[in-house]
Formats: sequence, structure tokens, C-alpha cells
Amino acid sequence: MARALMIQGTGSNAGKSMIVAGLARAFANRGLRVRPFKPQNMSNNAAVTPEGGEIGRAQALQARAARVASHVDMNPVLLKPESETGAQIILHGKRLAQWEARDFTGKRQSLLPQVLDSFHRLAAGADLVLVEGAGSPAEVNLRAGDIANMGFARAADVPVILLGDIDRGGVIAQLVGTQVVLEPGDSAMIAGFAVNKFRGDPRLFEDGVRIVETATRWPSLGVIPWFDAAWRLPAEDVLDLAQRPGGPVRIAVPCLPRIANFDDLDPLVAEPEVEVQLIRRGRPLPGDAALVLIPGSKSTIADLAAFRAEGWDIDLAAHVRRGGHVLGLCGGYQMLGRRISDPEGLEGAPAQVEGLGLLDVETILRPAKRLGLVEAHHPESGSELTGYEIHLGETTGADAERPWLTVAGLPEGASSDTGQVRGSYLHGLFAADGFRAAYLAGIGAASRTGYDAGVEDTLEALAAHLEAHLDLDRLLDLAREVGPL
Repeated sequence: MARALMIQGTGSNAGKSMIVAGLARAFANRGLRVRPFKPQNMSNNAAVTPEGGEIGRAQALQARAARVASHVDMNPVLLKPESETGAQIILHGKRLAQWEARDFTGKRQSLLPQVLDSFHRLAAGADLVLVEGAGSPAEVNLRAGDIANMGFARAADVPVILLGDIDRGGVIAQLVGTQVVLEPGDSAMIAGFAVNKFRGDPRLFEDGVRIVETATRWPSLGVIPWFDAAWRLPAEDVLDLAQRPGGPVRIAVPCLPRIANFDDLDPLVAEPEVEVQLIRRGRPLPGDAALVLIPGSKSTIADLAAFRAEGWDIDLAAHVRRGGHVLGLCGGYQMLGRRISDPEGLEGAPAQVEGLGLLDVETILRPAKRLGLVEAHHPESGSELTGYEIHLGETTGADAERPWLTVAGLPEGASSDTGQVRGSYLHGLFAADGFRAAYLAGIGAASRTGYDAGVEDTLEALAAHLEAHLDLDRLLDLAREVGPL
């Protein structure tokens, strides 16, 4: 019989995703069949599963930590923001609808049966299901109809460990205050707490632990020191990407309002000769960048307008005149062309806009979404690589007759006549060591890392870190058997 335990946080960015990944590897190392589960996620950084569905990238990393293939049941509801007030709803890996935020609160309860179906399907093949909450249960104004935190925990009868973030300060108030605002039935689901991101000697917080235990009557499961290698794991939020100065070769990445699938950047961040610099609004693209990488976008036409509003189109043209390289991935690829057409209004009102004009291609957005894992070949280096597609649109034109990649023997991507400007629909290219080394050599940087090996080493180190600082035996004791649906 499978058991389950849920990790909730006192706030966003408390480290829930990383802790679940570390626990998944630690318990997998103990011989348990572990499955990660997040009832509801909100992210444009999606992963593609082997069956061709979308889930949050954090759950894909957690599946890897558990040494199992990712599956849409691991994240049954994924919200992909398309505007300030609306999001695309992905259910079991496929697009369900587009809902405004004001509507989602009332409609989300209707998704709970499908969420519970996914949870029980996972549990049927597991010894332990590790559930990750979203945001914080202390947002009690959002409690009605909740399926992400206590609403799920009570519906599935899964005990909760509450994770506090001491790095932000006020962790005692975070933990005790959460109990104060929770209704008694929700508070009763919390079986213990842990403190994350402690810097220094954890013994200095022993009095703090006792204060929380006395005030809440929850047992402490441990104080987790800051994990220095966390930046080596794929980032869930673009703002979590490490900004490591010192690399002589700069890659500038304009931070688009609806940036998506920025896991393309993780392998580049890991390279010691490279500095990946996220360019925020109000700042120009740096003149000394070797490469400007335009990432994916959830709303290509709107993000292209934002790109121009920042003056980045002028900076980019100057960068090309200086001999700099440009790479557009997915939505970034579409922006580099001469024209983008959305005749059916898939991203808003029907529109046709001029692109940046650096590639002689045109894109027409179509309703059918390309979604899947692909095997690709890079002829220039002879490298084989695995990537994924997740996009709307068909791109054609003269520069697409100069592809620089192939998929199943067919051309993929486009290249300018000089080779300075290139685009591709494939995500995940840079995770392939051979391809990454060849591409970086072309912009003057040497590759010095094995990316996948580094992720594996970091997951092992994280598991050991949690074995040392969390009471994993007690965590297992607190996990509750999954009852019938």
C-alpha cells in the first residue's frame, strides 16, 4: 500500500520543489518506488512527457530524482499565464481552456476529481507519493475551492509538513502565523515543520525551534542548512537562474514578460566561461555580448511588442552590425522573422505584425500545437541530441532552406546567410554536451562541464544533505497510507 506526504511552504520560493526533489532521490536510494505529485502548478516553464503532454518542469526534475519517467499525472493541472489576468489551463497534459483569474477561483473545484484520479493512479504504482503544494496555505482568502494546498490535503487525507524559509527572515512568525490563520481542520493536517535555507550554525536556532514547537505543538523535522549547489539544478522561476559573474563570454537574454521554457538557459549558466545575463526592462542589451539569445514566449506577438517598447530591437540590430551572434528559440525564433500572423486570434485579437527582420522567414500561428520529444542531429558538429517541441505555428521562408539541425532527417530551424542569426523550435538543445561545446566554440567560449552528469551529482548531494539534516525516518512514519478513491 502506497503512503503519501505533502510538503507545503509558508510562502512562495520556500524551497518546496527542491526539497521534494531531494527527498525523492533520498527515498529512491533507500529502495522505495517514489512518485512526485503537484496538484496544481503555475508556470510557463513546462516540460514535455514521453506520452506528449505538458507538466511543470519542477515535476520533471522530481521524476528524474525518483529515477522514473515523467508523466502527466504528476502535475494534472498546469496554469500557463498568457496575460496579467488570464491563463491557459492544461489538464492531464493537454489544453483545456483559457480562463480569466476571476473565473478560475470559482471553477477550479470542478478539477478536483481529475486531480484525485491522477493522484490515485500514481499511488497504485508507488511505495511513496511526495506531494508539493503551491504558494502558501496561509493565503486563506483563496481557501474556498482550493485544490493546491489544504483543499487537496483534506480531500486526499494526506498529512502536511510545513516548510519555513529562514533566509527571508521572520521564520518563527511564518510558521506560527500560518497556524493562527488556518481553520482548525486545515491546521490539524500539519504533522510537523522544518526550517529551510539556514546560513551558519543550525544550533544557533535551537531556541527558535523550541518556540515554534511550543506555540504550535508541531514537531520539528529539522533545520536544513543552505544548499550551495542548488543553482546547478534546473530553475523553476527565471529569476532563480544564477547570475554568476566572471565568465569572459557574455550571453544576453532579454527577460520577456511571458518568457517560457527558459530551461534552455540552465546548461549555459553551469558553464564557467559563460555569463548568462538576464536583461530586465529599462536596461539596454549590452554592447559586449557575444550572443543575444531570445527565449521562448507564451505570447509571442505581445512579447515582441514589449521587446520593441524597450528599444531592444535597435540594440539587437546594432549587435548584429558589430558581428554578434543571435539565437532565437521557439517564440524567439518567430520574432526574428519578417512577419508573424495570427489569423484566428490564438494569442488575442487576430493580428499580423512585422517581425525583427533578421531572418527571411514568416510564421503563421495555427491551432494545432506541436508537442513532443524529438531526437535531433547537428551536422556541423556531428552531435546527436534530444530536445522537445512545444509551440503553435508554422515557419517558412528562404532562411528555413538553410537549416542547421535535422529531425528524423528533415530540416529544422533557419540560418541567415552569414550564420550569425539562427532560430529553432527545439528546446533543450544545450543539455547535450557535444552540441553545447560546438555552439559555444562558435562564440569564443570553451565548454568545461558535463551538464547531465552535474545534475545527477547535485541530486545525490542534495539527498545526502537532507539525510544529514532532516529526520527522514520520522517523515516516513508520518506518511499516511493512501485510501481508496
